[in-house]
Amino acid sequence: MSRLSQCWFAIFMLFYLLFLRQAMAVPSVFYWQQASQQEINVMLNKHPYSDAIIQRLGEFEALTGIKVHYEVTSEETYFEDLNALLAKNKAPDVFMTGSYQLWDYATKGYVQSLDDILRDRHLTNPQYALEDFFEGVLNGDRWDLVPGHPVGTGKLWALPLGFEANVMIYNKRAIEMVGGNIPQTFAELMTTAAKLKGWNGASSYGVAVRGTLSWATIHPGYMTAFSNYGARDFVIRKQRLVSQLDSPKAIAVTQKYTDLIKQSGPEDWQNYTWYQVAKDIGSGKAAIALDADIIGYFQSHDSEAIERDNLGFAPIPVFDNGVSGANEWIWSLAMANGSHRKQAAWLFMQYFTGKEHMMWGATHANVVNPVRKSIWDSPQWQSAIKELTGYEDTFRTIIDNTGIKFTPQPRFFETTTDWAAALQDIVLKGESVKERMQEAADTINQKMLDVEVR
Repeated sequence: MSRLSQCWFAIFMLFYLLFLRQAMAVPSVFYWQQASQQEINVMLNKHPYSDAIIQRLGEFEALTGIKVHYEVTSEETYFEDLNALLAKNKAPDVFMTGSYQLWDYATKGYVQSLDDILRDRHLTNPQYALEDFFEGVLNGDRWDLVPGHPVGTGKLWALPLGFEANVMIYNKRAIEMVGGNIPQTFAELMTTAAKLKGWNGASSYGVAVRGTLSWATIHPGYMTAFSNYGARDFVIRKQRLVSQLDSPKAIAVTQKYTDLIKQSGPEDWQNYTWYQVAKDIGSGKAAIALDADIIGYFQSHDSEAIERDNLGFAPIPVFDNGVSGANEWIWSLAMANGSHRKQAAWLFMQYFTGKEHMMWGATHANVVNPVRKSIWDSPQWQSAIKELTGYEDTFRTIIDNTGIKFTPQPRFFETTTDWAAALQDIVLKGESVKERMQEAADTINQKMLDVEVR
């Protein structure tokens, strides 16, 4: 080869290498059409959060070129159906989940961790802004898979869609009847609630709380009061999780809470779920409810709720230590680890937890509470909630101490059902709080013998 030919060959190779470098750099640039023509399957729980997703599927499909097939299941059977699919490795690409369920799903390898995906500049929009999520909410989907270790450690397993903080929802008319002072302490709550028995007719009563034989009885008002009092569900001893339901603090706060139910709760408290609490506070049967703030939000916007204009919000009353916070429930989107369309699945998750959709959902649908700080600070959201008495003030008061107060562990649903059984026996059978909580702790400890803290 002549010197001239060598020179031209060198120039050609230089340009070729520059071309390859540029071509290889393309994947570092995010674009929504990167998974165009792919199809994904999505499983949703029937909820306002999923309603908002369905309303905007057309926009997502037009933006990405991805076809979405979805299934909506009622909450009564949702997790049962999802668990069966996960166990058979037939899970949809993306599905809604609660954080408590993630402790089981992540441990069994059912869900894809998201940290590496979030760091990938090709896969993740630089405007996604993970830091915009409230820390206590995002941390509810993060765990290191070690029983007994708190949430907020380890890998991120899902992205929050919306969440519930547990607060006190009260009827302003009822409070005016007993002097107009909103209870600030638990002692004041007990006195006020007792005075409100029959406040709005013979069947009306003071305070609505959940009571069925389920984990769902423990996690809203009771777990918020329990953790605010300083009680704990478990501690780690000798590489084992040991129940603390028989501790002095657990016994003391349970005594106060069950006394409240016996004095001022509904007659059929043991049948109360989310739905009964919501119905009673909206209809004027209950004067006060200790439950998810979004119950009050939805009832305030429900044309069939007689008391929709009379509801107010406040933190769950504090004990002598003055601690104000809340246990939370989070609905999130997770990706199946076995999915063969993870790129498209991630774009779906990213879009429907992104700022733009979250703003639309909060102001045009019922995606509340919003999980992003920027939405709470926006004029649009501020305008939407300005008529809700105490809603924002309550949120701002408790948000820094709002999170999952349970200890992550693989027997969560079984042990919280045992816990709920203890509450029922105390309230309905008059059993001793100390003795029944000791019995519950012993039962739970037996079930935790094979759960080792690594």
